[in-house]
Amino acid sequence: MTDTPPDHLSIDPSSPHFAAEALQRGVGIKFKGRQRHDVEEYSISEGWIRVQAGKTVDRHGKPLTIKLSGEVEAWFENPADGEATDASA
Repeated sequence: MTDTPPDHLSIDPSSPHFAAEALQRGVGIKFKGRQRHDVEEYSISEGWIRVQAGKTVDRHGKPLTIKLSGEVEAWFENPADGEATDASA
């Protein structure tokens, strides 16, 4: 696995952009220069994130989301399995 997170990622298992192995490593998101912890889905190339709109859910029980546009940065919070960290070298 590369050290760069996917360009488009979702935490919803029914989404075609769901990637469990990337989510297990932890993905940090910075949106408009501020770190966010409430991101449901993002796209770096298109410049948007989706966040939950309060506690509102649709008729299927999934949270309603809103799409926010702006500069998106993503990074892995944990190294991949088998990769040595700089501190251990």
